[in-house]
Amino acid sequence: MVDVTILGAGVCGLAIATEIVARGGSVRLHDPAGGPGAHGCSWWAGGMLAPYCERESAEEPVVRLGAEAADWWDRHAGGVTRNGSLVVALGRDKGELKRFARRTEGFAELNGAEVAALEPDLTDRTAGALYFESEAHLSPRDAVVSLRNGLAAKGVDISTEAPSPSAQNIDCRGLAARDALTDLRGVKGEMLILRCPDVTLTRPVRLLHPRFPLYIVPRGDGVYMLGATMIEASERTRVTARSMMELLNAAYALHPAFGEAEVLEIGVDARPAFPDNLPHIRRREDTIYANGLFRHGYLLAPSVARMTADYLFDGLRPEVMDED
Repeated sequence: MVDVTILGAGVCGLAIATEIVARGGSVRLHDPAGGPGAHGCSWWAGGMLAPYCERESAEEPVVRLGAEAADWWDRHAGGVTRNGSLVVALGRDKGELKRFARRTEGFAELNGAEVAALEPDLTDRTAGALYFESEAHLSPRDAVVSLRNGLAAKGVDISTEAPSPSAQNIDCRGLAARDALTDLRGVKGEMLILRCPDVTLTRPVRLLHPRFPLYIVPRGDGVYMLGATMIEASERTRVTARSMMELLNAAYALHPAFGEAEVLEIGVDARPAFPDNLPHIRRREDTIYANGLFRHGYLLAPSVARMTADYLFDGLRPEVMDED
């Protein structure tokens, strides 16, 4: 019988706990901050399940492992929207679209009329687009709350107390695990949540720009998430003025109505990453460390959860396990 103590109730810890419980294992879940909330970087995420788009800057495993994500989230949390994703560029940046296409796959090239058929509010605003039809997105906050509630319904609550010694521990503490993982670093991400009822988008849209690329993710009812920067820093509390201006300028360039949007939230946090920006699983005595999801938390947490459970239940060595 698999019986584990999991440290950390962010997206990684919740996903691993969910996978283990679904296979009949026993879990004790500990997090000093309690359940999901603004204290964790899982709260400040785009929620794009877009492995093919990520190939533009990520390594091959992100595409292959990320392809599992949408089905996993549908099974365990629901709320997955499968409308694909759209990558666009303004006329002056058409070369960026060609560059993105060379580095990715799984898309169809669209002309202006085809873009307008998918997203009427982008009519005559872009120089064409790449449409990744198989991609999806979800609301990150709803997703982690759903995992927490699903675990609670099966008798697994999140304890804020320090855990008792256990024969098997899984450490999913994110940046807090730097006390044990010395090569872990923080990558700062900043985002805005806007209400703009004058714009209707039904799928994530990535606007390519040589200086400040942007993605916009619809949350419903005229609410959008704008993000996100990637800054090599572990500072987790303050957004920079430059980042805010560039995010808003890019959104305004995509559609001027964003200039009248109401800013609902300003978010910032630091995401845990290893030097290769890929997740790693490490075993040291009685502790398994699962960490380093970088900017791919919701995309790669399901595969990390599967590999961790495969290792515990069946002895299968995870693809991303280090010798460390």
